[in-house]
Amino acid sequence: MLQIPTWKRVLIWTAVVLGLAFAMPNLFYTRVEQRNDAVAEIEKLGATPEREAARALWPDWLPATLVNLGLDLRGGAHLLAEVKVEDVYESRMDGYWPEIRDALREERAVVGTIRRQDSAPGTLRVRISQPEGMARALEVVREVARPVVTLTGVGASDIVVAAEGADIVVQLSDEEKLATDNRTIQQSLEIIRRRVDEVGTREPTIQRQGEDRILIQVPGIGSAEELKALIGTTAQLTFHPVISRTSDADQNPGPRNILFPSLDEEGVFYVLEQTPVVTGEELTDAQPGFDQNGQPSVNFRFNPTGARKFGQYTSDNVGSPFAIVLDEEVISAPVIREAITGGSGQITGNFSVEESTKLAILLRAGALPAEMTFLEERTIGPELGADSIEAGRIACLIAGMAVLVFMALSYGWFGIVANIALVINVGLIFGLLSAIGATLTLPGIAGIVLTIGMAVDANVLVFERIREELKTAKGPARAIELGYEKALSAILDANITTFIIAVILFTMGSGPVRGFSVTLGLGILTSIFTAIFVTRLILVMWFERRRPKTIEV
Repeated sequence: MLQIPTWKRVLIWTAVVLGLAFAMPNLFYTRVEQRNDAVAEIEKLGATPEREAARALWPDWLPATLVNLGLDLRGGAHLLAEVKVEDVYESRMDGYWPEIRDALREERAVVGTIRRQDSAPGTLRVRISQPEGMARALEVVREVARPVVTLTGVGASDIVVAAEGADIVVQLSDEEKLATDNRTIQQSLEIIRRRVDEVGTREPTIQRQGEDRILIQVPGIGSAEELKALIGTTAQLTFHPVISRTSDADQNPGPRNILFPSLDEEGVFYVLEQTPVVTGEELTDAQPGFDQNGQPSVNFRFNPTGARKFGQYTSDNVGSPFAIVLDEEVISAPVIREAITGGSGQITGNFSVEESTKLAILLRAGALPAEMTFLEERTIGPELGADSIEAGRIACLIAGMAVLVFMALSYGWFGIVANIALVINVGLIFGLLSAIGATLTLPGIAGIVLTIGMAVDANVLVFERIREELKTAKGPARAIELGYEKALSAILDANITTFIIAVILFTMGSGPVRGFSVTLGLGILTSIFTAIFVTRLILVMWFERRRPKTIEV
């Protein structure tokens, strides 16, 4: 007979209530969004009366998760960038030069004097004064090589060393170039993601396309130019030995040296060694603060490798100036008073609190490892998104009303029960989208519209089965029970195959295809739940209350 245990009834209604509770904030989207923004600002910047008022727009004890609106619904910026991975090869060779130089100096009796020569980007050329010692020089340089850290490059070295006359030519191996390209793209992806997230935008789409391109879509941002300015800020922090100070902007700095202007002192330039002692890549943290004079500053901390380099250099160069360079401008050039071995320091300058906070954010995000060229850029206005939302809303309403009317006319009270389950089903879809933080796009709305049409399929199978069982003169309770039992296999077969297709679309597709597959897959799960459990529970509760002798489907 029709019987559902109490614990199962409680579990079903609990799932329904939780799903609808997570969906409810979307009915008050603007209010909840303002509340969430205020909470984030209070955590980062502290409380103000305005932020507390915005926070009070929505109760703290209610769920406050929202369905994120995609670029096509909310408007925003779209960029397609190409990463110049070759730029990294040159910096890698610059990083190898001090190590190779020190290794060759220990063999000076054999190789003679060592001098770096001008060479093509990505190539390190070193000339020795005693070519007869070339064999030993090549052996020493090859000992500096490291194994390539990839599955496909096992056993390979990261550099290739060759001799050309009196010159030692060092280049990255093909395996290391491939590994470096992958690391560069992954690092660029992570840095862009951190920069975009740090400034409070929601659910950006940042993904690799092809070998050296990155797709960036950020809903809610004002323009593509604003997004380019944010991403294009390099924030490359380096620390260089100071050779001299000058007021001549056209002065030749000399080989392997660079000339950078001072940020604070107008008309002052510094001649620095081109190879930095420490770079911003070795920073582990950067936070805004205040110096001993109460002026805004940025406190930073190095990782163990950077701390060791920083400590060793400051120990060996007490009394010498040391330049802190940010984006090819000397922020300050203090004299080293004592060894700094703790791995931390402070950047001071004519900062405002806002500037020091922004600088700390950019330093935490890190420097982009290579230059990016923007191949495609689009700004999608919010009015286009509003039109899309309105069109999607109308489509959902028309589809929903058509299904509701059809079910009510075709199956009477049973159709009304299916309609109640359909409304719960749509609510559960939005509840799941909110709970997992998914992004709703225009194709996602199409998936919901399709789900509305598919959601009643299971109920139609059940109701038709009940009709057949009633024709065999079985009682109403037994007919309902057999109807659900015999329709279960057909319901599962139809929905599982569709769910597999949704999984394949999500795995193999990208962009709009994935947006469609997410709502389709979630809609299938909620449809099965509402058809098998919710409608059955409603009918059981109705049957227990009314005890009808006959039923008509």
